[in-house]
Amino acid sequence: MAGFDDRERAHEAKFAHDQELKFKAEARRNKLLGLWAAEKLGKTGTDAEAYAREVIAADFEESGDEDVFRKVKSDFDAGSVDVSEADIREKMLELLALAGEQVSKEG
Repeated sequence: MAGFDDRERAHEAKFAHDQELKFKAEARRNKLLGLWAAEKLGKTGTDAEAYAREVIAADFEESGDEDVFRKVKSDFDAGSVDVSEADIREKMLELLALAGEQVSKEG
């Protein structure tokens, strides 16, 4: 019975670790997306960093990525930035892969 309990605890620990890495990768992706969008919006320096924090915060409105997408798309529309929905979604996927690599390397 102890062997089963040990395997169960190991599985739970791995699941928790994987969820933590996923959360970190998504937060990193949101920061990178925010910095990319800030550049498109003409923001630099502390304004760009502040905007990236806004994008990160937008992810806590609902589960999934749609809240982040809507934030960036809405800001692009308001700022007359001509970037398509498909391009934003593609950038989100690209940056999630990059963020996942970065988080994995950090351990």
